Amino acid sequence: MTQSAPVEIDLNPQERRVYDKVRARVVPKAKGRRSSLRDVLFLMPDLTVLLMRLLQDDRVAPGDKAIGLLGVGYVLSPIDLMPAFLFGPLGALDDIVVLTAALSRVLNHVHPDVVRQHWPGQGDALEAVQTVSEWSERQVVGRVRSVVKRLIG
Repeated sequence: MTQSAPVEIDLNPQERRVYDKVRARVVPKAKGRRSSLRDVLFLMPDLTVLLMRLLQDDRVAPGDKAIGLLGVGYVLSPIDLMPAFLFGPLGALDDIVVLTAALSRVLNHVHPDVVRQHWPGQGDALEAVQTVSEWSERQVVGRVRSVVKRLIG
């Protein structure tokens, strides 16, 4: 991706965002520590907050914002392919798949520093999104293959 204008990032914001304050109380940041269960539990909210923040950024193209809006809308919608009240924690899988698909689209067209500026979670935003995207893709491809195999033979 070619970017003509320099990316400006405020590395020391004066005002912390509400979500960041709540997250910092529950999961304190510590350099060099490995991800904990709390980090994993915050992954979907972190990804949702990242996407919502990117939707508000003027450096994200309108078409990418439309895809991102669909992803956030699906996650926040009470209508799901796998409702949590029926499937428990597994009910979040469809939300994660849709969310990471929308994020992947947006991230492919936005400068990495813009993404890092909006990331509320632990570690590198791009690494986290890539890991979840790869996992989601494996799950979807695996499920589609098993359905096709059942239908064919």
